[in-house]
Amino acid sequence: MFLNNLKSMKMQAILMLGLAFSAPSFAQNKEEDKINAATSVLSDFNGIQIPSPLVQAAKGIIIIPRMINGGLIVGGKHGRGLAMVKREDGKWSDPVFVTITGGSVGAQIGVQAVDLVLLFKSDKSLMNIEKGDYTLGSDLSVAAGPVSKNASVTTDYKLEAEVYSYSRAKGLFAGVTVNGAILDVDVRANTGLYGSKATVRTIFNDSNISSKAVDDLRDKLDDFN
Repeated sequence: MFLNNLKSMKMQAILMLGLAFSAPSFAQNKEEDKINAATSVLSDFNGIQIPSPLVQAAKGIIIIPRMINGGLIVGGKHGRGLAMVKREDGKWSDPVFVTITGGSVGAQIGVQAVDLVLLFKSDKSLMNIEKGDYTLGSDLSVAAGPVSKNASVTTDYKLEAEVYSYSRAKGLFAGVTVNGAILDVDVRANTGLYGSKATVRTIFNDSNISSKAVDDLRDKLDDFN
């Protein structure tokens, strides 16, 4: 009986060790999937939707693939994505994972997946996002971004608003309003990719992980140049 119990305890210990070693890899794969999804969103918006000079002028960007926007009269939205800032050398940082949540009121019926891109005039808000959540339209002014195909060639692309918003609807809504939505840090996702000691500032300023997914995302952003 004692030997059987000992064998059972050993098997449980081996199983627990196996799960402990496999969990970080699994989490990392999940976060890389999010990065790849963000790269696909940029491919959809490149050139036609977002003017290249606007991306060049931006100091920060948030990409939310497939934000869920839905409701009946009183709607709600929730999405997970990533934020990046432009470093002093002009290169984009490693991504910090973020969430967006919020509600809206209006004539809304249905559920919709929306790809959302936010361009920031300054990196200050994103650098400080770890100190507390930000409400779009309140703490940060948001304007609908100009679209290349509808803009004059002589348009001076300057970031006059704090944040420019671009969305691509795939469902029943005609568009998406982000005013009132709250931006926050996705701590679990950042821990999954960078470890528990990483902070928003260290990721933005110092991190340089070896990842094909991140390299592809940076290349896609550089395509706007």
